[in-house]
Amino acid sequence: MNVLIPKFEEENPGYKVNAVSHEWAELHDKIIVNAGSDSLPDVARLDIAWVPEFQKMDILVPLDKEMSDFSEVSGNLLDSAMSTGFVKGNYYAMALNTNTKILFYNEQALADAGIAVPQTMDELYAAAAKLSGTNAAGQQVWGLNEPALSGWNILPYIWSNGGAITNEDYTKASGYLNSAATVDTVKKFADMYKKGQFTGFNSGDIPMTDGFGTGRYMMLLEGPWKTAEMNGAYPDFKYGTGNMPAGSGGSHSVLGGEDIAMFKGGNSEGAWLFMKFMTSEFAQEEMAKCGQIPVNKTALESDTVKNAAFAPFLEAITTAVARPPVASWSEIDNLLSVAVTDIIVNGADAQTKLDALAAQVDTLLVG
Repeated sequence: MNVLIPKFEEENPGYKVNAVSHEWAELHDKIIVNAGSDSLPDVARLDIAWVPEFQKMDILVPLDKEMSDFSEVSGNLLDSAMSTGFVKGNYYAMALNTNTKILFYNEQALADAGIAVPQTMDELYAAAAKLSGTNAAGQQVWGLNEPALSGWNILPYIWSNGGAITNEDYTKASGYLNSAATVDTVKKFADMYKKGQFTGFNSGDIPMTDGFGTGRYMMLLEGPWKTAEMNGAYPDFKYGTGNMPAGSGGSHSVLGGEDIAMFKGGNSEGAWLFMKFMTSEFAQEEMAKCGQIPVNKTALESDTVKNAAFAPFLEAITTAVARPPVASWSEIDNLLSVAVTDIIVNGADAQTKLDALAAQVDTLLVG
């Protein structure tokens, strides 16, 4: 608002940017509603998981077909990040920023307990058990925190444990979502929750940053924004970071980030100019100052980025996995969250619940 939009308008005097901000979930729903009334924006920042859904709705412009200089522009961006905009043979979005999550831990708590930074899933579970209990003030503390039980939160553990949501073609969930490795992962978290070692996702729980900064949550998986949050809210708190602990499936965090996309029926010329500007070296370096990991290859080599403590995240991105790039992912994710919550919080049988869920997801994948 203060730097990039004024700069774009200065460089492109024929255009004005009407920037409209929404809460993330509200933005998703508003785009769906507006698609039926022909009142979509020219261009928008989208969660990478939304692109297949909006492509299926036929509201996004296939950039590589419509923009003559697409290859030149996209060639400046990370291939891994650009893959999130590729759906059924065409690019419907360009990468805008990328991220993933790594392990954050309470340095003093681990030192006091004589625990090394967990390198494996077994070590993570053991550390969570040892770090949980009651502190000197008589308050309950938890070894591991997750603020929700959606795919964004639980998939790193499932993947690292050798589990999966679907097959590699994203056409089948049965045999994957209800596999032994996936079921075992969810059962492990149900056991940890029951023993008071895992929490954060219930209504009324301590918010993640506050719980971590006050020593109530000992470990968590989070992205580069957490560094900025901790520096602002708890500048004196000592914490360390490490890779996603590895299991039988390796070390796999979840690939996150946002794409920028153009909607059909709008000002395509102005939208494309803005998209090229937002993925330029200048804009990407400015966004890095706000905690966003650039996807522009040249910006990634800048001093701004190198001095922004992104290194652990950049390493983790190399083995991070994207959520299934399917149009029905939002619905699948909601069903997954409900099922996992029922298992972890309510004690539902994991195998039975995930068998039923896999059958539901099979239908959604075909649709």
